[in-house]
Amino acid sequence: MNISPLDHRYSCSERELFESLARYFSEDAAVRSAVYAEAALVRAHLAERGLETAALRKLLMELHTKITPEAVYDEEERTHHFIRALVNVVQRALPPEAAQFVHLGATSADILDSALAWRIKAAMREAVLPLLRALLKKICAITKSEAYTPQVGRTHGQHAVPITLGFAFAGFAARLGKSVQEIEARSKALCGKLSGAVGAYNALTLIYSDCEGFERRFLSEMELEPSEYSTQIVEPEYLLRLLLEINIAFGIIANLADDLRHLQRSEIGEVREGFSTSQVGSSTMPQKRNPWNSEHIKSLWKTFMPRVTTFFLDQISEHQRDLTGSASQRFTGEYITGFAMAAQRMFNVLEGLDFDRGRLAANLDSGSIPGGVLAEPAYIMLAESGIKDAHEIIRKITLNAESLGISFGEALQQDESSFKAIEFELKKRRIIGENEDAGSFFSKPELYRGLAAEKALSIAKKYMQCEA
Repeated sequence: MNISPLDHRYSCSERELFESLARYFSEDAAVRSAVYAEAALVRAHLAERGLETAALRKLLMELHTKITPEAVYDEEERTHHFIRALVNVVQRALPPEAAQFVHLGATSADILDSALAWRIKAAMREAVLPLLRALLKKICAITKSEAYTPQVGRTHGQHAVPITLGFAFAGFAARLGKSVQEIEARSKALCGKLSGAVGAYNALTLIYSDCEGFERRFLSEMELEPSEYSTQIVEPEYLLRLLLEINIAFGIIANLADDLRHLQRSEIGEVREGFSTSQVGSSTMPQKRNPWNSEHIKSLWKTFMPRVTTFFLDQISEHQRDLTGSASQRFTGEYITGFAMAAQRMFNVLEGLDFDRGRLAANLDSGSIPGGVLAEPAYIMLAESGIKDAHEIIRKITLNAESLGISFGEALQQDESSFKAIEFELKKRRIIGENEDAGSFFSKPELYRGLAAEKALSIAKKYMQCEA
């Protein structure tokens, strides 16, 4: 009877992750975090007045585990105001010497914004960031282990020049590595507030001489810093920047999924997702082994990525506050959960990913012109020999190879003067030995990989060490 697919379709396959996130993003968590914020405010008032006792602090620290959402909802039926209902329930659970301080000097958004920041910060620290670091390390491990595995580079869906499989993964390690660092920094920077109905501390000035100091005391109980400036709500950009960086990371993961999906195409076949012996790929075609996990990751991204529009829309609130962001903000946890589900699924894909080294090698030397990926070094060496129209000469040789159905190396050797000039340059640079001819170079495209392997190893080393 659930409505969100996250509550059934995706939670069933990732139960542990779902439960870890439900501790922060469920409705139960939303209510209990608001109770925690109210209790933190009472603790701050008691401490400020020297009235806190060990027994009261213990009671207040545990209060959010004892008050149920059902009790608050029942009270809300009477008050038709969530925070006022929450306050009433909290007050009834406390002795008079503490109950008088519940919600004192606060407005609803002080509690709700601070509770939301507390929940998201904890969820990122305890569930999302550990998952992202594990995913990053898995990408780095593949980057390192496949640093020297030859692969054809591709641009515009066409064969370009040789790289290595590890180099291809290194790009995702570098991109996700920086994003993980940003997500960590942005989540740590989430702020709360206790500045009242319009953010000017009107109510607190009636109680304390140092209102901002008391705000810091309250927020320290929740391991938060105060928003530098607040109206009735916290500056929206703290959360906006975190969500935008999560959206960036989501796109990086979806990009990797898309690349892996294409590399599993029948005509490419360089990688393959794990497939159990009992797994079915098609209801009618028994031979099918679809890249369904990679496709699901991209599908999750397509579902959640457009919500960035709502994040920007929530940046605007009329004057000191309006409620046009109240509904959309309730879906923030769902968005982060969808992102985490995609990250977990990508980790699972990489855990069971197989590489077909035979197909990798065959594809490198295939294409419309076998060996055509070495047209670039031929052009560069010919230009270095002093030929000004070297690019045009090599271009025509590729056309000749294609029309005759021969390899690029064979077509190149038919242009004896160009071949000799290139061979001279290769020997001068010690790319081939004195007793070798250029044909040996043009028959081994895997050797023309630039700094692909070295770059892969350096990237893997750097981001493998990405820790909290």
